[in-house]
Amino acid sequence: MERAEIESKMRELLVEELGLDADAISMEARFEEDLEVDSLGVVELLMALEDNFGVQIPDEEAESIGTVGQAVDLVEQKLNG
Repeated sequence: MERAEIESKMRELLVEELGLDADAISMEARFEEDLEVDSLGVVELLMALEDNFGVQIPDEEAESIGTVGQAVDLVEQKLNG
């Protein structure tokens, strides 16, 4: 899957799952500080990522995700090995 596809799907998930404003979502946006996503929201997002992309994200790796771009990087890495 191309990075652009992953980014697009990530935006869709953030809007659908967490009710975020699509215009506020950038690759540099930080989940907690910029998008005001609490820890429960992050967990919901991780579950949605696993379901939608068919990947497994261990807790150790999930802890390193701070921005939308980092989440995209991780999914891309999982999908493309």
